[in-house]
Amino acid sequence: MIHRTVSEWSYLPIEPPSDGAFTRDHADRLIAIAGATDLGGSDGARIFTDHHRRLRAQQVVGLIAAQGCSVEILPKIEGLGTGEDEASRTNIRGRLIHMLAAAYDIDLATGEAASLGSQKHTILEILIGLFCDRLNDALREGMPRRYVAQEDDLAVLRGRLDVQRQFTTLAFSPQKMACRFEDLTADIPLNQVFKAAIGRLARVSSSAANQRRLRELELIYADISPVPVKALRWDAIILDRTNHRWRALRDLARLLLQGDYQTTSHGHAAGFSLLFPMNDLFEIYVARMLAKALKGTDLSVRAQDRRHYCLVDPGGSRRFQVRPDIVVHRGSETVMVIDTKWKRISDRIEDPKQGVAQADVYQMMAYSRLYDCSRVMLLYPHHAGLNSHGETGRYRMAGCDHELVTATVDIATPSIREQLRLLCADCFPDQAAPTFPRHAEVGG
Repeated sequence: MIHRTVSEWSYLPIEPPSDGAFTRDHADRLIAIAGATDLGGSDGARIFTDHHRRLRAQQVVGLIAAQGCSVEILPKIEGLGTGEDEASRTNIRGRLIHMLAAAYDIDLATGEAASLGSQKHTILEILIGLFCDRLNDALREGMPRRYVAQEDDLAVLRGRLDVQRQFTTLAFSPQKMACRFEDLTADIPLNQVFKAAIGRLARVSSSAANQRRLRELELIYADISPVPVKALRWDAIILDRTNHRWRALRDLARLLLQGDYQTTSHGHAAGFSLLFPMNDLFEIYVARMLAKALKGTDLSVRAQDRRHYCLVDPGGSRRFQVRPDIVVHRGSETVMVIDTKWKRISDRIEDPKQGVAQADVYQMMAYSRLYDCSRVMLLYPHHAGLNSHGETGRYRMAGCDHELVTATVDIATPSIREQLRLLCADCFPDQAAPTFPRHAEVGG
């Protein structure tokens, strides 16, 4: 298996055929797999663009594999290195795991994301190892079981008699009794999800340690019914106070089985992907961390709000729904609207417009008007070309007293919550901004 690691927007050289080379044939297989994924588009160009002698990774991170080759794509995170050496890749993987943990409710202990990143495995193998460890830990307290309704024709009565079936279907079989009863069983949708995840991961993992752990788990789940991934009954999974500890594991299994992870085929070459658009991941991460940063105040956070439309037609029907990334509100009052952008913003000295796209400005003005919100913000990742994180620009909108703020957050540091709290300081105009307790950042 030929493996390469590359940063988003960076180039992956295509090499002449030789032992250990990433060749044109490998590149074509990867492009075919990319085109078969939901993210890639019909030609896979949203994951890789083909420049004949090299592939260029796009704004998607994770891992994609085809027959005989795999490529890990890491995000570019300022302050953690270039991603060209193993030390910086380790740091970036650790921070990416932290972002995924916060975005997808994966429970990590303080410092665990960094230690997982230091294992020098790909992001896929790290997540597989995390899944195996978490599942083994949970199984020490016993596999979840539930009472499930059963029907069977037995020699003696068990449960209740199904009178209708007894005197119709079994009318000429008096030696049998049509029974309805509940049976305590482990063969339930939750365990079927874990069995499907174990089987899928066993087919794609290349780590000997992960393969060993997956084989052990396969033995534990041997009596659970195999269910195809597309037929899994996620809606039938019941989580309550008796089995709430399985919630995070269910979410991790969903992450590994669904979303943009899939198995596909192109000719005789099978492939898979575990991919995350960085713009979407940055948005979810900021929304989750901001919600935790404002916990204990009178402010709350709503992500992907869909309450408003731009236009109303003559018949009264609303058209052109808007969907801002983050809405901060106090009760029914919207106090801030935030849109996140995973791209570099310029310093105001070198560019008065800071490289902000005109379409983004129009969009924020629409949010300000529709939500009757005097403060809207475009939020970007911090980079070394800026003096400091936080606000980088504040602009008054023509014709009103509303403001558009541009700002950055430094996701390379563990102080993301403190940064986000400071950006919300203007949301407390009639009182001093509350003093927030400090929290451990890793794991959300």
